[in-house]
Amino acid sequence: MKITSIKQQEKLKSRYSIFVDGKYGFSLSESALLEQKLNIGYELDRQQLKNFKQLSADDKAYGQALRYVALRVRSVWEMEQYLRRKNVDEPVAEKILNKLSSLDLLNDAAFARAWIQNRRLLKATSKRRLIQELHQKHVADDIIEEVLAEDETDEHETLRNLVTKKRQQSKYQDDLKLMQYLARQGFNYGDIKSAMSEKD
Repeated sequence: MKITSIKQQEKLKSRYSIFVDGKYGFSLSESALLEQKLNIGYELDRQQLKNFKQLSADDKAYGQALRYVALRVRSVWEMEQYLRRKNVDEPVAEKILNKLSSLDLLNDAAFARAWIQNRRLLKATSKRRLIQELHQKHVADDIIEEVLAEDETDEHETLRNLVTKKRQQSKYQDDLKLMQYLARQGFNYGDIKSAMSEKD
């Protein structure tokens, strides 16, 4: 058997279709293609073709993982779940996770920092709520503790500003509704009472 043509794919420009004896055989990313030193005229046997097909599947899974992490920073757990949903075999998934970690594209501390920074920009959120959210992403306690220690946000000031902002909305003129909202954001009862009394 012989590679008869190598064509760049239309939809995924970074991948190439490799044709064997005039028929589609498998596809590889540009980097994998260069790594394997494949070219037109390259001869291969059935076992090599089988190996290349497996490499193609693994390479495709890695490309998907790269695109997934490029959309936003991910926790290690999020990436594990993504690879599971894509039905990537466990040994291959482990290889991908290790590779992304070694390239520092998968790092729970960096993920936690980005998460907190993003949440702080979007809305007033308590540290307790942030801890809950990071736990949902399976970030380790010591990492959460370390990253929150770097966060210089004044929790009481955040709460006071939130009370002021919400009281401008008619539905939060009712103290009970406002307290319930603030409790859902993870603020504790004592701090809520204190912040609300300051604005009375």
